[in-house]
Amino acid sequence: MTRSGPSPTTAGDSPPDDSDPPITVDVRLLPATAAAWVAALVVARVAPPGAALAAALCLAVGITVLVRSEPATAGSPATRRAVGPVVALALVAGSAVLGAGATQVAARGQGLLPDLVRERAVGRVEGVVVAEPTVLAPAWPGAPERVRCLLAVDRVTARGRSSAATGQVLVVGPSSWAELPRGAHVAASGRLRPGEPGRRTVAVLLSSAPPDVRRPPSTADSAAARFRGGVRDLAAALPGDAGALLAGVTIGDTGAVPDDLEAALRTAGLTHVTAVSGAHFSLVAALVLALASAMRLPRAARAGLTVLAMAAMVLVVHPSASVLRAAAMGLVAVLGILLGRPHRAPAALAATVVVLLVADPWLAGELGFVLSVLATGALVLLGGPLAERWATAFGRPVATALALPVAAQLVCAPVILLLTPAVSLYAVPANVLVAPAVAPATVLGLAAGCVAPWWTHGAQVLALGAGAACWWIGAVGRVAAAAPASEVAWLPGWAGFAVLAAAGGCLFRVLLVHRTRERR
Repeated sequence: MTRSGPSPTTAGDSPPDDSDPPITVDVRLLPATAAAWVAALVVARVAPPGAALAAALCLAVGITVLVRSEPATAGSPATRRAVGPVVALALVAGSAVLGAGATQVAARGQGLLPDLVRERAVGRVEGVVVAEPTVLAPAWPGAPERVRCLLAVDRVTARGRSSAATGQVLVVGPSSWAELPRGAHVAASGRLRPGEPGRRTVAVLLSSAPPDVRRPPSTADSAAARFRGGVRDLAAALPGDAGALLAGVTIGDTGAVPDDLEAALRTAGLTHVTAVSGAHFSLVAALVLALASAMRLPRAARAGLTVLAMAAMVLVVHPSASVLRAAAMGLVAVLGILLGRPHRAPAALAATVVVLLVADPWLAGELGFVLSVLATGALVLLGGPLAERWATAFGRPVATALALPVAAQLVCAPVILLLTPAVSLYAVPANVLVAPAVAPATVLGLAAGCVAPWWTHGAQVLALGAGAACWWIGAVGRVAAAAPASEVAWLPGWAGFAVLAAAGGCLFRVLLVHRTRERR
């Protein structure tokens, strides 16, 4: 007679452990990132003297903590020894953002522009067009066409006076503003209105006159405009969703995406596909590095070519919040290549966020930057543990393909909920299905834009390949949006955010649980 049960063990032996090894994530730089982010949100909304005083206090406390932590914890465990430096680094990061932001806010308050804005007076501003003009929907049927255009102003004139100016002014003007090229230096007259408090835009200018172009765009801006125009022309020759998505997937230009397709992509959780992000820079950098390595170029030359390629990419797609974050991450990676050291994604992301917030604290309040950082953080902090946990069951490629969209959805869904109180049920499978098509669409679309000026037929062939991949992305989005219960209504506002974030944390913990194999 036999009996099933645990196998006997000899003295001194421990029972076999079938559980997976613990998965750890280095999060020591997260407090510094969080402190910098909070400081950026605060400094854009408070008076510069108060921000400068807070910066000095944070710096003093941070240095004190760093100095006093070493002798006080000399014999303590490693976890306790790390607390002091982590806290000190967070305080120093917050101090840097507060100090730099106070200087920038003070500069925006100098000159004639703030007085004109407070008085809602008429004035004339001069500046550089920093975004392509956008045609606004008519306020009523038959209303004249209005166009919005963003200027980085450098001078303002009114009442016989003139002074330098700092900040961005949103111009709302007639249809003659629609064809204004990005990078042009223009002047505009109209009545000034205050911008939204805490935002990058310092004023809104209501103008009824056409723009006065003082200086054309630079050579680099003109070349980028020609490249974007070539991609749009290639996309216009393709039918259906292929042509509608080609420019969006390649260069982030969504002007040709129809409303029904845009709604389908939003319902399916695929709007990020048409927004230039770190994936574009990763593909470009990987392609350039591969070609440079095949040519056996030295390490410094490989890094230099990669930097040039990323700079050209920033110029072509325009330096939006997510583009700046992605480009900065790429520069950190290139620096790692140049120094011959391994690239640490969490540390690179944290350092990138702090540096960008020091340079531009208004990024902290922009949704595109928030989602970009959250998605990247989810991939590097949560995607790895999930892929490690599932690799045994599904294999490394399948586990990674599943883990990345799951991690991004868990982290980004609560933020998206603040805009739309609904949860997309098919976002993860939709992202898994379109993932193989994103790289071909991006690379072939960029290659077609590069080839178009000197080889039209070759560019059309490349555009056909990119269009086929874009068609697949559109088809997946439409099918997912049309599926039953594609969206589930959720509790709106911050209460819904908190509930969904807690549910996502619980789900992540459940997904990491590994059952112990049954023993005989």
